[in-house]
Amino acid sequence: MDAAPRSPLAVLVATVRREKQGVLATTAADGAPEAALVGIAALDDGTLVVNAPASARKVANLRHEPRVALVVGTGAVRSLQIEGVAEVLDGDARIRLGAAYDAQYPGSRSLADGFVVIAIHPRWLRDYDVERAPCAIESVLSTP
Repeated sequence: MDAAPRSPLAVLVATVRREKQGVLATTAADGAPEAALVGIAALDDGTLVVNAPASARKVANLRHEPRVALVVGTGAVRSLQIEGVAEVLDGDARIRLGAAYDAQYPGSRSLADGFVVIAIHPRWLRDYDVERAPCAIESVLSTP
């Protein structure tokens, strides 16, 4: 249990770095949902970074509809529900965030040919923690 309340940003970054993966939900052009287990890196500013083969359904989905949902932590005690906006990166942003992903996941293929780097900017977070009262805490994030 936490000794003192932490900011939503601190909770987001610490939880993602601890859990290292989550389920990313996207929406296809025809409205069909798609969910995939992905590795997730967290930057200090709350930006989340994932990578994927360029041919993955999630990449096509994000090019059509950038809004996403993530669940990080599937244990009985704590999980985060995150909603945000994703962008498939190119140029310097791809290199910079791909390197940040690789720093948290050595050996990753983020910057390899045929892979894309995706930045997710969280806009809403629900921190579900049954060891704390109240169990569910909603916080609005305004991460740039």
